[in-house]
Amino acid sequence: MQDKGLLIVLSGPSGVGKGTVRKEIFSEPNTAFEYSISMTTRNPREGEVDGVDYFFKSRAEFESLIEQGKLLEYAEFVGNYYGTPVDYVRETLDKGKDVFLEIEVQGAKQVREKFPDGLFIFLMPPSLTELKKRITTRGTESEDVINNRMTVAKEEIEMMNLYDYVVENDQIESACERIKSIVVAEHCRRERLEPKYRKMLEVE
Repeated sequence: MQDKGLLIVLSGPSGVGKGTVRKEIFSEPNTAFEYSISMTTRNPREGEVDGVDYFFKSRAEFESLIEQGKLLEYAEFVGNYYGTPVDYVRETLDKGKDVFLEIEVQGAKQVREKFPDGLFIFLMPPSLTELKKRITTRGTESEDVINNRMTVAKEEIEMMNLYDYVVENDQIESACERIKSIVVAEHCRRERLEPKYRKMLEVE
């Protein structure tokens, strides 16, 4: 029987560096995770590629997918939709492959309800001062949007109790190593392995 893959959800406040950490993890040639690309209605940032970083959709296209039940989760954040296509996730997990989601906190809450046995990791900034610095350094948002993001970020940090692990993104390489170690440990959890080995005893 094929072991089912593990759903890995990386989330955290806006500006914490979720995308940067995810890209670092997937830049390694031996990465065994399958990345589930999110959909969004926001405009691409410089260097972002459709179908690689996100699937960029119009608002009408996105709302049509919501009506069809084609999204595992979705949320509206600072005026734009973000969501995860559901079919790809289920098919990949059934093949025994781990699926890696990098999503917003609102979306992670929805996924938790549908996949309670998933692995939920909350990425934290070293401080709120550093978080604001990272958002400001992007140079893509106005002062009002930055302040709005900081308000939302504080609310999101208060939701970390929905997660299994918290990883501080102080140094990208260190954060990636912690995340990979957590995944290895999760695969060895007794609750995940006991049914498999009990069946082995039944065969004998």
